[in-house]
Amino acid sequence: MSDEPSEQAPSRGVPRSPRLPVLLEAVLRVGTDLELRATLQQIIDTATALTDARYGALGVLDAGTGTISELFVTGLSDSEQAAIGDFPDGHTGLLGALIEQGEPLRSDHLADDPRSCGVPPGHPVMHSFLGAPIRVHRKVFGNIYLAEKETGHFTDTDMTLLRVLASQAGIAIGNARLYESARQRERWIEGAAAVTNTLLTGENASDALMTVAERARMLSDASAGVILQPNEEGGMEIVVASTLEDPAGLVGTAIAPGSPVLVQLLGGEAVFIEDSATDPRMTTPVRSRFGPSMMLPLQSGGRLIGTLALPRRRGARPYTDVDRLLASQFASQAALALVLADSQHDREQLAVYEDRDRIARDLHDLVVQRLFATEMMLESTRRRAGAEDTDELLGRAVDELDSTIQEVRTAIFALQQPPAEAPTTFRGRVLRETSGAAAVLGFQPSVHFTGAVDALVRDPVDGQLLAALRGALAAAHRRAGVSAIEVEVDATAVLPDGRSGVRLTVADDGHEPDGSRAPTVIWQAPL
Repeated sequence: MSDEPSEQAPSRGVPRSPRLPVLLEAVLRVGTDLELRATLQQIIDTATALTDARYGALGVLDAGTGTISELFVTGLSDSEQAAIGDFPDGHTGLLGALIEQGEPLRSDHLADDPRSCGVPPGHPVMHSFLGAPIRVHRKVFGNIYLAEKETGHFTDTDMTLLRVLASQAGIAIGNARLYESARQRERWIEGAAAVTNTLLTGENASDALMTVAERARMLSDASAGVILQPNEEGGMEIVVASTLEDPAGLVGTAIAPGSPVLVQLLGGEAVFIEDSATDPRMTTPVRSRFGPSMMLPLQSGGRLIGTLALPRRRGARPYTDVDRLLASQFASQAALALVLADSQHDREQLAVYEDRDRIARDLHDLVVQRLFATEMMLESTRRRAGAEDTDELLGRAVDELDSTIQEVRTAIFALQQPPAEAPTTFRGRVLRETSGAAAVLGFQPSVHFTGAVDALVRDPVDGQLLAALRGALAAAHRRAGVSAIEVEVDATAVLPDGRSGVRLTVADDGHEPDGSRAPTVIWQAPL
């Protein structure tokens, strides 16, 4: 016996019942929010209320596998959802039958329906069921599942109402997807532009890579954004990591040579992973922490800078085709920006070096030569003069000129050092001074450190020690026969007055103009 026969309108299939205003209101309400996830939750809430169902769910189907990739539910508390556990894949039972059939499906007694396979442990008991597919542009986007009608079994009218609502939901979802896609593209374009602007302002290499990783992580809603680069062993190593947690567990992690995924990465190919923890291509020890992942080449003009990896947590929603396309475009833009920034940095360094070399050459050719000539004239005059006061006066003038020459030569020596990124540690600054000296001396000075120099030597002592080191290296450069220089920085030294201090010792194998052995320079200061 057909229920509610007098309320049907066969010519249109739309119920003419007291619930018609409710249906119209539901149709108008669905899709008022253009945010896709909010729209999906709104659809299932509306369908549940419209049909007097106790439970409702909207399953979004994965376009590739046809399984349920996301589930929006209503009528279940958080504790009930936790008791159920993972949601079904949609391939079995009535859910699978609905996917295969592609048409509305109803069951009045789930326990007696041969298509039903029961419910998992922890799932509420359900007797009646009503389901309908949602089509977006003629393709099934997902299904609406309703269960346990509170006033009895689901009726023909309920099925018709759900069919109309599902049709309207398809339109609303299509609009929401278009809006979300447009907004998503806009965010990625803005992110790529921001990265380009930031990189071209002159960041160093490490900060530039971190900028790319951090912005990509935020745009892709990933758990981490990491950049891998080839290492000396022939594998690839994580060099920077942006994550909300401690990145120490990621930085330094390497993909060993011979890993299946390594050939693709070194070849500049994009790799898309459904589940990092179970994919056999993934061999790193941190893979168990992540699920869906994208590994995108940072490549421009045939030059492979590295790989941008964007893993999400296990159980997180998978990346869509649009996500992959936009992230790949971002990686290409970021790689180009990195290459341009590197080239700009090289040009700026070259310009600085050329300018410093010109200044040093001018100082040496003009200033030092004139000062030296003046010193010689004064020295000759002093020897000829007989007056004692004149001798003392000229002696002081000669000493001042000699000191000036030493200072200018020290400045020339510093200017001739190749420009480089300023080290952040005291040890690094000392090594930078000696490396710069090697470019002028033709050999590398030997450097030894004693004690925790980075922790103990602080401002202003560090600046004074570096100035003394620079002067000692410049003085050694002027001596004849210098083929070796030994530099020692001792942060555990005991000063003559008994205080703890730092001692700088610079010794070389050169000779003074009179043939005597070059003196050892010793500089010390309390800490």
